[in-house]
Amino acid sequence: MHERRRVWQCKRCGAQTSVTAGTLMHNTQTPLRLWFWAAYLVATHHPGISAVQLQRQLGIPRHERAWMMLHKLRRAMVAPEREPLGREVEVDEFFLGGYEEGLKGGRARGKKVMCGVAVEVRGRGSGRVRLAILENASGRSLGEFVQATTAPGVVVHTDGWPRYNGLAELGYEHSPMSQSAGHAGEEPYLPRAHRAISNLKAWLHGTHRRASREHLQAYLDEFVFRHNRRGNPHAAFQTLLGLSTRHEPVSYRQIIDEAA
Repeated sequence: MHERRRVWQCKRCGAQTSVTAGTLMHNTQTPLRLWFWAAYLVATHHPGISAVQLQRQLGIPRHERAWMMLHKLRRAMVAPEREPLGREVEVDEFFLGGYEEGLKGGRARGKKVMCGVAVEVRGRGSGRVRLAILENASGRSLGEFVQATTAPGVVVHTDGWPRYNGLAELGYEHSPMSQSAGHAGEEPYLPRAHRAISNLKAWLHGTHRRASREHLQAYLDEFVFRHNRRGNPHAAFQTLLGLSTRHEPVSYRQIIDEAA
């Protein structure tokens, strides 16, 4: 360790490297103490934390820096090797966005964003969840979402939308249910998927007020991370710190440009 610059130095060639090199905290001007505190607040604060709240909690002078720290941490919430969902899975599509007049039909989007949700069935409860922005409600888009989130051969419960019918050809045991049949029977209609959608909307509105279309996937990733680790927030903090060292560095400008 080079005592003056606080970097690691090779005894043979004299090359120096920072302890944050190659991580999401690469070239950061923010003390690591604040990064760890930010990760702790994000992982353990039950309703989540907004950039405005983080700025106040950490005493960060500029809102942009708090916003950047949150987005970098959100990138670390997706494990590169995470396993696909298994057992039985409920899959549904939904819209995020406010009320718009003049829309007809349940899948008329207007300016809203279509998203997909997949939730593992674990008894009467919910297992892991996955969320992603969808291009549309076509069979190709829905099939790609299921393939990206769910292991082959799994039982996939959906509503009666005909575009799900191609799931059997993709190697899944498709179990469609009409909404009217679901209401008539004892079991609610895709209860775990609908519960996840409701919780997501309440969380977005309550903690963040709104999420721009350009950065929406990052917020979906945060919700997934929080939901899947809701039983042990302190372990979530340790996981988040670990994942932060396994993602490529990204700058504030890159985050803005990628969303443009």
